[in-house]
Amino acid sequence: MQKNIRNFSIIAHIDHGKSTLADRIIQECGAISDREMSAQVMDTMDIEKERGITIKAQSVRLNYVKDGQHYILNLIDTPGHVDFSYEVSRSLASSEGALLIVDSTQGVEAQTIANVYIALDNDLTLLPVVNKIDLPSADPDRVLAEVEEAIGLDCTEHNLISAKTGLGVKDLIDAIVDRVPPPNGDENAPTKALIYDSWFDNYLGALALVRVYDGSIKKGQMIKVMGTGASHQVISMMYPHPLKRQDTLEIKTGEIGIVVLGLKTVDSLAVGDTMTDHKNPTLVAIDGFEPAKSFVFAGLYPIETDKFEDLRDALGKLKMNDSSLTYEPESSHALGSGFRTGFLGMLHMEVVKERLEREFDLDLIATAPTVIYKVALTDGSEIEIQNPSELPSPTKIDMILEPYVKSTILVPDEFLGNIIKLLNDKRGIQLKMDYLGKRVLLEYEIPLNEIVMDFYDKLKSCTKGYASFDYEPIGFREGDLVKLDVRVAGDIVDALSIIVPSTKAQTKGRDFVKQLKELIPRQLFEVAIQASVGSTIIARETVKSMGKNVTAKCYGGDITRKRKLLEKQKAGKKRMKSIGKVDVPQEAFMAVLKID
Repeated sequence: MQKNIRNFSIIAHIDHGKSTLADRIIQECGAISDREMSAQVMDTMDIEKERGITIKAQSVRLNYVKDGQHYILNLIDTPGHVDFSYEVSRSLASSEGALLIVDSTQGVEAQTIANVYIALDNDLTLLPVVNKIDLPSADPDRVLAEVEEAIGLDCTEHNLISAKTGLGVKDLIDAIVDRVPPPNGDENAPTKALIYDSWFDNYLGALALVRVYDGSIKKGQMIKVMGTGASHQVISMMYPHPLKRQDTLEIKTGEIGIVVLGLKTVDSLAVGDTMTDHKNPTLVAIDGFEPAKSFVFAGLYPIETDKFEDLRDALGKLKMNDSSLTYEPESSHALGSGFRTGFLGMLHMEVVKERLEREFDLDLIATAPTVIYKVALTDGSEIEIQNPSELPSPTKIDMILEPYVKSTILVPDEFLGNIIKLLNDKRGIQLKMDYLGKRVLLEYEIPLNEIVMDFYDKLKSCTKGYASFDYEPIGFREGDLVKLDVRVAGDIVDALSIIVPSTKAQTKGRDFVKQLKELIPRQLFEVAIQASVGSTIIARETVKSMGKNVTAKCYGGDITRKRKLLEKQKAGKKRMKSIGKVDVPQEAFMAVLKID
């Protein structure tokens, strides 16, 4: 019965209790016995459990009885982090309602606001829920007032719960049944379903998690994926469950289920794409679909150069589960062969690197993260570059455009001065500043390049960890940018090139060469380390040569004998300097990433 289905998502800032609440709702509905229950039962990866974050959206179908009526609840647990906000938007597009979870001790955070806006764009019914009310420092009244002030959401009907102890969870499920509207699709229309997640299973191949809007999907049906235009036969289907999936012959209007098409990769099941019937397709696809776009790029290189093929295989296997990951081979004089890899953001990059090292037993070096730049050339054409070494010569460049993001920052007012100084250093442009009680909501436009390196760490350290931060891309703008090269013994080290604002080039260059001077080992000849913009050298440090006492065997005799030996040594060092090669050690590489 369509009127007895409730599709809802859980949205909140990181660590406000999304996954714990999901555990309690599953338990309350009796989907998992207490014996089978584990903490964060819907988080399947070790790395998710260790870090306490959700990386992949998960769903579960639950049965619930209220007042003698049997209801089906489809719960979608979404990731909280900004890197996965597109996945959040597709999960919310699959729901009619959302639980807005706010921690009663911390209040509204930056990501709470960002995710609420996505939910409001999708016309969802929002249920305000204040969590962690069992803690001594809980202040639900202040938090509800903050939600009303910051988001403009009416909180007269709200739920106070403790996801950890289960207090108030049953009342919350009753509120979901009463207040979240049922799906309103047409059962007789052609099949129309949204893919809001896809992953790879070793036994079944690529799986698509879908929400059916109109019609239904039946076993054996020929299904067309509208984004690729390809048609596939439905081999089997099941309802999602963290431990034991339940097979079904049909996923009806308004329901959520997993479709098995027997595909070998997830590339053709992109998140946000529409599935329809092959013979009788729907006329209009579900809007909002866009292919996953990488925002941050870094080179990944194996520390042992003979592990290049292993890294290629590992990336191929990871991509089976994560279609947003992109990679292509590249080589560097300093680091050998590796891959230029594209990520959704910094957390995505950390997670991918950690999974490669853990699951595939690789030791990797990641180069400094960079972003995509657009370069307008003097001949009127435009190119996109991900790597500073791809930048054409300055004579061919008309202008360089860099990506900007709109960021939302919430911070206690005592740290406001520190934050504004940091944002000004990062070339931020202020849009808005609002006071919410003792906290300040800031909106800034910042170049993406300024936040991919160490911005988050600095934000946390200058606010004692109290600031919360969220951002969304807003397009490209012209920037006064130059490419900063590092030369060691006259040769440019390609993997150390970075693109910087021309006003910061001098100081960055100076810091760069100072760091390298400490790390490059001394040779028998003098080594010059230079930072240059184009052909202009803007900073230089010299690694002194190792001394060798060639006059030790000269005792007594005429001074000209010593001078002759020293002249001979000088000529030898000069010749060595012209043909000598300096290897940049990999530690130098790691340290350069920490440069301010």
